[in-house]
Amino acid sequence: MIRKILLVSAVALWAGSAIAAEPIEGNWKTEAGDTARIAPCPEGFCITLVNGKYANKQIGHMKGNGGLYNGQITDPKDDKTYEGSAAVSGGQLKLQGCVLKVFCKSQVWTRL
Repeated sequence: MIRKILLVSAVALWAGSAIAAEPIEGNWKTEAGDTARIAPCPEGFCITLVNGKYANKQIGHMKGNGGLYNGQITDPKDDKTYEGSAAVSGGQLKLQGCVLKVFCKSQVWTRL
């Protein structure tokens, strides 16, 4: 498991340095089908749900550029916050939230 995480991290870092900066800003369709808006804020970029059951709830913030971002992600269902990362690649945003950098869950969102 740890080997897989290290490999994915290394590939993400390599890919991020090889491509032009891809902005995280904009509207994204979540795996649940809701729309999330990512916009500049004092913490870097804030993630806010636009519609659905948790509309207008801020669920995270990220800092970074070049397609790679780090910060915190909150699961709106249980209101728990996790260390997170995000990688933009074309029209997709891969989000990952982890506990102790070992137990991680990922989602892929699509740019609207």
